[in-house]
Amino acid sequence: MTPKETLQKWIDAFNKADVETISNLYADNAVNHQVANDPLEGKSAIRKMFEGEFSTAEMTCIPENIFEDGEWAILEWKDPNGLRGCGFFQIQNDKIVFQRGYWDKLSFLKLHKLPLE
Repeated sequence: MTPKETLQKWIDAFNKADVETISNLYADNAVNHQVANDPLEGKSAIRKMFEGEFSTAEMTCIPENIFEDGEWAILEWKDPNGLRGCGFFQIQNDKIVFQRGYWDKLSFLKLHKLPLE
């Protein structure tokens, strides 16, 4: 698969809140750094993050732009509530080895009526 195709599978799994499928897109030693949070290392930590997030809030990723550059796929997204962000996915051998995401955590917490940290 190309990095763009892997990213499309990630988006599909994310929008279905499919923890199993989305987790399996990551390499065992992957790093996921959502810049509003501390980086997570390893597939099991990433899986646990998605389990918590999907059980806490209903989230939808609407792609606005997807770019591919070598082993990188870049996603600009929005959700139905107006939240926007972008993600950078380094993909090797059809697995995400590194992900960095930028989004407004305060707006996310307010939109989903979650406690402010």
